[in-house]
Order: sequence, then structure tokens, then C-alpha cells
Amino acid sequence: MPRNAFYAQSGGVTAVINASAAGVIEAARRQPDRIGKVYAGRNGIIGALTEDLIDTSQEPAESIAALRHTPGGAFGSCRYKLKGFDKNMAEYRRLIDVFKAHDIGYFFYNGGGDSADTCLKVSQLGEKLGYPIQAIHVPKTMDNDLPLTDCCPGFGSVAKYTAVSIREAGFDLASMSSTSTQVFILEVMGRHAGWTAAAGGLAAEKEGDAPHLILFPEIAFDEERFLARVDACVKRHGYCTIVASEGLRNQDGQFLSEAGTKDAFGHAQLGGLAPLLAQLVKDKLKRKYHYAIADYLMRAARHIASKTDLEQSYAVGRAAVELAVAGKSGVMVSIVRKSDSPYVWEIGEAPLAEVANVEKKMPRDFIAEDGFHITDKCRRYLAPLIHGEDYPPFRDGLPRYAVLRNAPVPKKLPPFELKK
Repeated sequence: MPRNAFYAQSGGVTAVINASAAGVIEAARRQPDRIGKVYAGRNGIIGALTEDLIDTSQEPAESIAALRHTPGGAFGSCRYKLKGFDKNMAEYRRLIDVFKAHDIGYFFYNGGGDSADTCLKVSQLGEKLGYPIQAIHVPKTMDNDLPLTDCCPGFGSVAKYTAVSIREAGFDLASMSSTSTQVFILEVMGRHAGWTAAAGGLAAEKEGDAPHLILFPEIAFDEERFLARVDACVKRHGYCTIVASEGLRNQDGQFLSEAGTKDAFGHAQLGGLAPLLAQLVKDKLKRKYHYAIADYLMRAARHIASKTDLEQSYAVGRAAVELAVAGKSGVMVSIVRKSDSPYVWEIGEAPLAEVANVEKKMPRDFIAEDGFHITDKCRRYLAPLIHGEDYPPFRDGLPRYAVLRNAPVPKKLPPFELKK
């Protein structure tokens, strides 16, 4: 008899994470002899713990297909990390109870590094507690910081957004700099790894193009050198455009913008780097400035998603099902680069034990010697990831996005209280 599957989304969502959901659900529907229903967890792993499941079989094929062009997380996401087996065994016993109650034998978790850790723990339920389940991690993170994969689904679209935004802002600034704003700062996401900031460098095709400076978390911030470069840039070009990663650190390794609080994964909350840099420019250089914090706008921008990213996001969802029915567990679907130009890639797999809680940072040879831009090697890596357009359908001038029914699965167990 076919067993049911559990799918959930975790961490910060992206413009294309729903394409992975479509890949999982559509692939599972093509395996009726192996997989019964796909139950989605409402708000990630929390949906499994609270038995808050969504019956995706209630969605027509056209609605699932429409997820490919819909941003956000169709089933809700969460920032919730399972503790170790020795710290909260009740959570794992609850998972087993829910999985047994709904005959779940497949687990597909769509997220980043912390989600890989959750998926790894679930894959160990058979060994630890005698409940065998095939757990496959479906990679997703706009930060591009998962190891053992060429790139991370979700990143290519954010990279495209960053490069397009700083190019357009550069044209705006060049128009006004003689009498108005001379410095523009675009703050982008990236806590420990500067991949998203680096992507802005793709907009600069020749000397003088925006962005003029890129600030990476991997390079300690030097206020004096920064101000000198900004000043020199304004004097030479008339204006200066900057892409700054939110995770910029000082010489002591402290975040410049740390707000003093932490999120549910235990990560420091970052409180706005761009205004801090802008204030420096105003106080020290007396230059007029503007800044923008892309934040949720960049990760939700499905209207300008990379076609390459969309194709890879769908492919990893589909491949997760194929790996599971082939008997795999405890692995992450990976993307393997075969060629830069033309860009050729294929699907692979990586052991979760080597992926969970590991961050892939920018290699030093991807960052210019002076620490303020990208190298040609980095450009060759990044360029194919933003290629192609796949616009969503539009009506009355606005994109049309799918909203699912998200029909709940009847509960069979007593309530469960989450530990904070």
C-alpha cells in the first residue's frame, strides 16, 4: 500500500519556493503506487507537531501548477528548530504519533541550513525511536549559503533583483547628482555570507557603472577606507552607489547593525545597516544621501524572478520525490554545475550530515583585492544564475498569484503544546 507524504516550508520564503512545492506535489501525484496523499504542514514543522495538516489532494492540478509563478510560502513557513533528541524527546515522540496517525512515510522539508538540521533529525527517527521514515531535504535559501550545491534555489531571483535595482538606482542618481543626492546605499540581506551583495556587482559592466562599492560580511568594515573610497568616487564620477550586506561586521567581528535581539533560530536580529552608513556619509563627508532597505521586497519579487532559478527550484522538488521512492533518506537534493558557459547543470545529492548548520561563505578570490567589489571569477559564477525571465500572468496591470484552499486534514490526536 502507498504511504502518505509530508511536505513543509521553513525559514524565510523566496520568490520561487512554491515552485519547489509544485515540483514535490506534481511528482508525488505521478507515483500513485508509491505515494498516497501529500499532506503539507501549516507553518512548517510546527504543522507536524500540532497536527495542523493540509490536504493538497484537494487542490486541482491547475492550482498546483500556478504555484510556479506565486511568491511567498503557499502553506506558511516558520522559524522553529527541533532540539536535540536528548533535550526534548517529547517533540520526536509527537512527530511519530502524528506520522503514524496519518500513515506518513515520506518527509520533504524545504528550507536552508537550519531546516537541513531538522530534516536530518527526522531522518534519524528510525534509528533512534524505531519509526522508519524517508526524509529528503529540498534546498532553499536566498542567502546561497548551503554547502555541497552549486547554488541554492531562491538565490538566483534575489541576485537578479539586486543587480537590476542597483543598475536602475545608478541611472537615477547620475541624473540628479549635480544638484541633489550624491550617495545611494542599497542594503541587502545576507547575515554571514555576501552572495546577495556580490550579485549587485553584475550590474557594473565597465568602470564607473553602479555599484561603485560592495560591502561584504567576509571583509571587516574599515570606516576610514570606506569614507575615502566614497569621497574619491563622488569626485571622479559625480556620485557613488553602494550595495551593503546587512551582516557587515567591524574589526572586532561585531555586526554594525545588531539590534540586540535574536530570532527563533537563535540568530542575532539585524537592525538596519544602511541608515548607519548614511549617517557616516552625512557627518564625515557632508554629502547628500538616500538609502533603501530591500528586505522582504527582494525575496518576494516574483515579477522579476530568474528563469534559471525557477527551473532549478522546480527540479529540486521533483527530484526529492524521485530520491525518496528510490529508497534514499537523510540527503539533500543538490545542483551540480557542469559548465559555466553555456551554463549546464544537473541534479545530485549530498549527505545531510555534511550540510546541516554549515554556511558557505564567499571565497576570498571572489572578492576584489581591495575588498570593495567582485572579481571576474565571481562574475563567471554568478552570471548564469540570473539568466532568463519567466513572468507571472498579469491582469489589470498586476500579477495574478495563486491562493490555495488549504483544506485541513481532520485531527486524530490530542493537542500538543510547543516548548518555547
